[in-house]
Amino acid sequence: MRMTLTAFLISWIFVVAPVFAGQYNEVLSIGDPAPAWNELPGTDGKAHSFGEFKDDEAIVIAFTCLSCPTAVDYEKRFDTLAKKYGAPDGTAGRKAGFIAVCVNRVPEDRLDKLTERAKRQQLAFPVIYDESQKIARDYGAIFTPEYYVLNKQRKVTYMGAFDDATDSTKVSKHFVEDALISTLANESAPIKETLARGCRIRYAPLRN
Repeated sequence: MRMTLTAFLISWIFVVAPVFAGQYNEVLSIGDPAPAWNELPGTDGKAHSFGEFKDDEAIVIAFTCLSCPTAVDYEKRFDTLAKKYGAPDGTAGRKAGFIAVCVNRVPEDRLDKLTERAKRQQLAFPVIYDESQKIARDYGAIFTPEYYVLNKQRKVTYMGAFDDATDSTKVSKHFVEDALISTLANESAPIKETLARGCRIRYAPLRN
């Protein structure tokens, strides 16, 4: 039986064309359960797991590093947000958990360097290090920095950029904070997904 041109094109699209879960994410969609992680070392000298946030009403995750100037520039903004909403007496009395993740294997992004930086800056959140890079692949993270907001059910309510301008004096939209406020209020984020910007995560090639 001869295949019609239309049928051939449809089959070609399904085989060849990339399939994205979200608008910009190849792995996750808004509303998907967030991938968990276990016992990853942190800059506070402790091992951190996904389950430690069980009492938090929301979680904000930042994929970051020290070798990317953009990621370093956003460190203070993320820290300010963590101090604002991470305390038990935060907005509306509802506490959010904050954590940053680095998976790059270059020397300047290793755990010892992250620890030195976290102590020097007195960050309000731990930075965990995953040499396997699995956590970043599970989230479909591409850039540093890149952010994810999770609700109480640990489903993704937002993913993408922190705000709309790398220059802090030109910011007009606070994507992560707006999504967090909505998530804490059990409402949908006004903007659910944006394209993160910064440096690409330095993934090691996968081997069979």
